[in-house]
Amino acid sequence: MVNTDSLLEFAKHIANQAGVMMSDARDSNRFSEDYKADHELVTSTDLAIDHYLCQQIAIAYPDHQILSEESSPDLSLSDAPVWVIDPIDGTVNFAHGHKHVAISIGLYVEGQRLLGVVNAPFLQECYWAVKGQGAYLNGKRLHVADKVALRNALVATGFPYQKNALDKLIKRVSNVLSQCQDIRRNGSAALDLCWVASGRLQAYYESVKPWDMAAGALIAAEAGAQVGRYDVVSSTWPLAINGDSLLVCRPSLYDQLVQVLCVD
Repeated sequence: MVNTDSLLEFAKHIANQAGVMMSDARDSNRFSEDYKADHELVTSTDLAIDHYLCQQIAIAYPDHQILSEESSPDLSLSDAPVWVIDPIDGTVNFAHGHKHVAISIGLYVEGQRLLGVVNAPFLQECYWAVKGQGAYLNGKRLHVADKVALRNALVATGFPYQKNALDKLIKRVSNVLSQCQDIRRNGSAALDLCWVASGRLQAYYESVKPWDMAAGALIAAEAGAQVGRYDVVSSTWPLAINGDSLLVCRPSLYDQLVQVLCVD
């Protein structure tokens, strides 16, 4: 029997400690910058927080697996519970002094997202959810925004590091701008998903990695959002943690947004 209460408290604790590490690193300007795959920014703080989170999980739950952006992005999943972590979601924002930055910690068990914690230390906001138990921000229950027409919907997305396939992306942005209120590119998928949950956004769409969305998608779903796809899924990750063509929005907008985002 899985004790979700203890798992959640553990995840919240390590997310909070990681937030302290992140804040201290930026306040003291003690971090270095490098690039992986020649184009994607990674800082020494990403690596330090990743090491801390993986170490704490391994100590507390040695039989669990860890799928991490920085240290184990190619993990082959087994039947064991899997922690899906992003030590800094929004690394570019972190390095440039922006506040839209978060630690994302999700737990995937038996084919389902079980819990998620997204801590945004510069905003002093911590979101969390357990499957079937609702979503919360700093202890306050969350619900997706009240009914909003597509014309008045605020929609968030993100742009890839690699710039070799921009045609469809630009068409989708154009469609959203012409049919919705406006678009936002905040730089952290995990937080954008939480902002759908809190009603600050009505929708979010993008193709992302499991560590970007595993926690935030659960938080949004537990707040009443619909989690689905606007295009085909091409990667082989299990669907619950597969970020391909991810669309998360209030349910009344879902079918309309699928049409908006459908491009040739």
